[in-house]
Amino acid sequence: MAELVTMPKLGFDMAEGTLVRWVKAEGDPVEKADVIAEIETDKATVEVESGFEGVMFRHLAGEGEDLPVNAPIAVVAAKGEELSDEDIDALLGEAGVKAPQKAAPEEEQPVKEEKAPETEAAVEMAEEPDVTPAGGTRSSPLARRMAEDHDVPLTKVEGSGPQGRIVKKDIEEYLESMRAEGREEEAEAVGKTLQPLTAFTTGEIPEDEVIAMSRLRQAIGRRMQDSNQNFPHFYLTRVYKTGALMKLRKELNQLLPEEDKLSVNDFILKAVALALRQYPNLNASIEDDKHIRRYGHVNIGVAVAVEGGLMTVVCKDADRKPLRLIAREVREMAGRARNRKVKNEDIEGSTFSVSNLGMFGIDEFAAIINPPEAGILAVSAVQNVPAVEDGELVIASRMKATISADHRVTDGAEAAEFMAVLAEYLEEPLQLLI
Repeated sequence: MAELVTMPKLGFDMAEGTLVRWVKAEGDPVEKADVIAEIETDKATVEVESGFEGVMFRHLAGEGEDLPVNAPIAVVAAKGEELSDEDIDALLGEAGVKAPQKAAPEEEQPVKEEKAPETEAAVEMAEEPDVTPAGGTRSSPLARRMAEDHDVPLTKVEGSGPQGRIVKKDIEEYLESMRAEGREEEAEAVGKTLQPLTAFTTGEIPEDEVIAMSRLRQAIGRRMQDSNQNFPHFYLTRVYKTGALMKLRKELNQLLPEEDKLSVNDFILKAVALALRQYPNLNASIEDDKHIRRYGHVNIGVAVAVEGGLMTVVCKDADRKPLRLIAREVREMAGRARNRKVKNEDIEGSTFSVSNLGMFGIDEFAAIINPPEAGILAVSAVQNVPAVEDGELVIASRMKATISADHRVTDGAEAAEFMAVLAEYLEEPLQLLI
């Protein structure tokens, strides 16, 4: 029996997505859980897996198209099943969506009057003014990001998508054509991504620069503004003794292969998950004005720095997993996030988040809560600092962490107790192995 594949909802705030690429061509066999397409959302390019088994009978949407959630994108038929256009129309009707408009046969299409080159160029200039990507040039989000990264003016690129839409392959072909024409120096300059400017004190002052915000940056801005304005944050900071943790990590990593070595963050994720089991009000969110939802699962969101912003990948049931499995899962999900190849399950379902900037040497910071969660832990660098132990001044390993919590869900005393229990796990880390 034929099944309709629709644009998936990859996030509670997703309204539309861009079909970046078909992985399964028409006629290809499809098994359940096969990746059939790549969809770009505000957050990432996500691989869409099939929930059906059969044959990719027909694509209902083209690469580069922006489509709303639940819009039909393909039909998967049973092996050997043949469908007419009327059958597909009926399938779409049963799903409550309109059938896609069919293109008229070539002999029935009106013949366009051929224009003189001068007239055609003038029309093109009128329809495609020299504007920035934010100014209205028809292009997919992926193509706009590539154009921005490689400093390519979109008005110089000919689009091959629907209605002249510029898609990824158009940008790639443009860069390749520059090299083929012997313009290697220009191509090399265009191909370089933006890098931090070197410091200077003399010479010409550069002009102001206005750049388009990526969809990811816009999404981050909306969510963080909403959280900062509507969530009553409070903050608590605690210093943790990390000498025993660093010693245990070193001993364990001597026994593990390179690809399975543990990071400090892996220990923190496990400790946070165990502490949340004891303080369910922090593993929660506001349901409505009168109810709080305490989550049964402890799913820790891990902030990952990606090109153009941040993304949160989710370690599910972190309180039940051994450290080695946590390390492997987070490493793999972070790699997919940086390559913009995350799966839907990688980024959905977090109940509490951890943001670690220790690798940048940050001494202390506070994070904004990731809606709709009730809290987030900001982790700073592990450092050797002067400390007093047993009445003596010594050099000791220490780390600061700051919890940001939603005051509608919890209070300072409860959050302080959570931070104290977290200290028990981090300062006696053998508990994390039991």
